Formats: sequence, C-alpha cells, structure tokens
Amino acid sequence: MTLPLLAPVPAGTPAVLLLSGGLDSATVLACATRAGYAVHALSFRYGQRHALELDRARALAARWKTVKHVVCDIDLRQFGGSALTSDVAVPKDRDERQMSAGIPVTYVPARNTIFLSFAMAWAEVLQAQDVFIGVNALDYSGYPDCRPEFVEAFAQMANLATRAGVEGTTRFKIHAPLMRLTKREIIQLGISLDVDYAMTTSCYDPAGDGTACGHCDACQLRRRGFEQAGLSDPLSYVTTP
Repeated sequence: MTLPLLAPVPAGTPAVLLLSGGLDSATVLACATRAGYAVHALSFRYGQRHALELDRARALAARWKTVKHVVCDIDLRQFGGSALTSDVAVPKDRDERQMSAGIPVTYVPARNTIFLSFAMAWAEVLQAQDVFIGVNALDYSGYPDCRPEFVEAFAQMANLATRAGVEGTTRFKIHAPLMRLTKREIIQLGISLDVDYAMTTSCYDPAGDGTACGHCDACQLRRRGFEQAGLSDPLSYVTTP
C-alpha cells in the first residue's frame, strides 16, 4: 500500500504530529517519518482515565526517533462532560448501529480543537507548516472533530489566527492521511511500514495492568480491523475475542 496523501518531502522538513499512543497516531507517525519529515511529537495528559497511552506514546516517539516529544498538561477533567474525563461509565458491547446512532459519551468536548491549537502554536515557533493528526471519518465512533469538514475549517482558521499566516511566511497545512481509510486499511498500511501495533493501545477502559477490556467501542473497532485484515491483534484482552 502506498503512503496515503503523503508525497516525499526534503529530509528534515519539520512537522508537528499529535501522538496519542493509539493505533491511528502510530500509523501516521510512521507515514510522516518515512515521507521525510522531522517529527516533533505532541501528547497530552488531559485528565484522561489512564496514563497507559502516554507510556505508549513515549515508546513510539523513541522507536521512530522523533526530534522531540512533548507531553503537555491540561486538565479537561475540570469540565467533565465525557466518560473519558469523568466518572461516567464507558459504554460497552455496542453494535455498529448503536455506534453510528449519535455522538457517544466518550466524546471529549472540543478535544481535537484544543490539541490542534497547541500543535499550531508549536509549529509556528518551529516555522513548520505541517501538522499531522490521526483522525478518521470511516471507522470511528461519531466524533464531530474527526470529520474532514472540521480539519479543513481548522486549517483555514490557523492561517487567519497566527502571525505566520497573516504575514504569509508560513501556510499551515493540517494533514489527516487516514481520513478516508477503513481500520483494516490503516492496519495494513501500518504493517507495510513496520509499525509494531503491540506498542499501541486503543482501549477506553483498560484494566490496571493495561490489558484491554475488549468491549468498548475502540476495542471493538480495533479488533474488527485486525480480523478484516486477516491478522492477529498483538494486544492482550481481558476476555477472549
């Protein structure tokens, strides 16, 4: 599989990449690195349920030799409004119809808008025009900030809201190379780029030792993707698939 939407660039071209430690962002990290970008990875400790994803993000950043990996602290738990930033239960065992029936309680209000704003600020300091995010509009749980309309609108805003954009020294581009891929295609792409998916996590509600629950939307979408790709998911699950 060829790199989606990523033409090769001069080696060392600076870029900022949002790295969650999940399957999608790990794949985008591999894509950007192989295309020639000098990746500056950005992760967040935002009050989420567990720190496992940050451990995975650090390991991925080291594996792919990012120029720098920054973990920002912002406390979205102060606002709540999501099963990931409050004590609201994470939905389990939902079928495809239920997943597509509206915006789920695991949606964190304005999360990608906030994350991209931080990425844009760092990119401006680095004089980098490229920002990468691993959102996907096909195999996802109905989040409004994972849609192409959102990414396009944010790119327009970035070029209106920054000194670099106003003065014309930098034209920001928000890259979402996985936007039109299914989870199966994302996994196949990652495998072709030597992504080790054992280093990633997807679960919204893992056990204390990091074992995935196997029942939340993220686990089900991930497991289905591996099954459709004809591959074994290297993660351990609390229950047998």
